[in-house]
Amino acid sequence: MLELTEIRRLKYLATLNRKKIIDMIYYGNSGHPGGSLSIIDILTYIYEKVVDLNSPDKDRVILSKGHATPAIYAVFNHLGYISDDELYTFRKINSRLQGHPVTSTISELDATTGLLGQGLSIGVGMALGKKLNNDIHRVYVILGDGEMHEGQVWEALMEGSHYKLDNLIAIIDYNKLSSLGNVNEVMNLSSLDKKLESFGWNAIEIDGHSFKEIAGAFDKAKQVFNKPTAIIAHTIKGKGISFMENNPLWHSRSLSDKEYKDAITELGF
Repeated sequence: MLELTEIRRLKYLATLNRKKIIDMIYYGNSGHPGGSLSIIDILTYIYEKVVDLNSPDKDRVILSKGHATPAIYAVFNHLGYISDDELYTFRKINSRLQGHPVTSTISELDATTGLLGQGLSIGVGMALGKKLNNDIHRVYVILGDGEMHEGQVWEALMEGSHYKLDNLIAIIDYNKLSSLGNVNEVMNLSSLDKKLESFGWNAIEIDGHSFKEIAGAFDKAKQVFNKPTAIIAHTIKGKGISFMENNPLWHSRSLSDKEYKDAITELGF
């Protein structure tokens, strides 16, 4: 259980990370702000409270919704793996900070992703390998809700439960919007918890911006045996910047000078 002082610290870090996300996309003149802002609270929690990047024998994290790289780069910057100056090279030619994760340039990443639908399959393979090697560490896979439309995801869900991979935890960034608009109008994901449970998974629903609920879900997932867990995180696309929130136009676009100034002012900078 998180103490109030720790919740405040995590909220402060998440706000700093939101500022870095906006900086990268503005100076890079390209990127995906909406989904980066919706997942940043969870990524902040994972790398502050769950995964120790300094440990050679650590849990794995797969950002299957790879277009949200500004979020993970912001976290890595706070942890000292990416410099402040390097953040301004986001999406530039020859930069390590490309629009999707590339493990060959940033070794702290656990998977190269980008083509939606593949990350959970990678996670299943990693989790099964850990089981076979009697490795007690876990694999966390972060998926977008639009990504849940991909058939390969559901094949991986079946395989995860078939092999009883209780060391596999999927986190679904359920912000309800994709580049095509309302996710459930494109392909209905309603009763997602029931769908996941019917595939043999343990399902937990949370407010993906509440650190108390995020911490509780991760703790609960560790108490589940013989089946994988899916954390359905109800989030807000563009969270933290009012003119971006719940607006599909901010799935993928940069900011004008005025929008940038308005955004960082709203964040308190």
